[in-house]
Amino acid sequence: MKITILSLFPDSFSGFLSGSMIGRAQKKGLAQIENVNLRDFATDSYGSIDDKPYGGGAGMVLRVDILVAALKKYQTPVSKTILLTPQGHPLTQAKVRELAQSEHLVLIAGHYEGFDERIRDYVDLEISIGDYVLTGGELPAAVVTDAVVRLLPGVLGNDDSPIYESFSDGLLEHPHYTRPAEFEGKKVPEILISGNHAEIAKWRTEQSKLRTASRRPDLIK
Repeated sequence: MKITILSLFPDSFSGFLSGSMIGRAQKKGLAQIENVNLRDFATDSYGSIDDKPYGGGAGMVLRVDILVAALKKYQTPVSKTILLTPQGHPLTQAKVRELAQSEHLVLIAGHYEGFDERIRDYVDLEISIGDYVLTGGELPAAVVTDAVVRLLPGVLGNDDSPIYESFSDGLLEHPHYTRPAEFEGKKVPEILISGNHAEIAKWRTEQSKLRTASRRPDLIK
């Protein structure tokens, strides 16, 4: 898979893209991540990519001609272009799984007050990572990249790992325990050290349902 990130601050991704699973995925050739500076498409010597909004108001708005120039260079016939915005559809694990099937994602990470409205005619999907406002789209772009890349075959140490995670089946994940078996009077549930895999699977399913009902009843509904 190839992911192209269009942003005003490409340096903010440097540590993220080179470390942990994202870095390993690129070294293995499982993912190719392209980090593009939108200022490279400025049409003046000042590197201007935004302007004051028509009609007045606070802040600066990213220009549609700058964004479209970048899209024309990096989009391909198989690209899926995503605008990262608080007004977009909420990011879910189901949507992440869908995006992970794509050959090429183009992520537009905005900044400042927002985008010229006309850019929406050039994208396939708008995504929000939550009901709050950030300084820019760099963090949402990183979130989408991380969530998608980790689902690519071969990226995680165990390809079964995503199957049992929170939201994979609409529920929160069951509790996990490891050594020591007892810590400050708190013991690991006996069922987990029983060796009875059928009963362990049943216990984990029950715990997932209980945890979801108590912490995220909206998922049950």
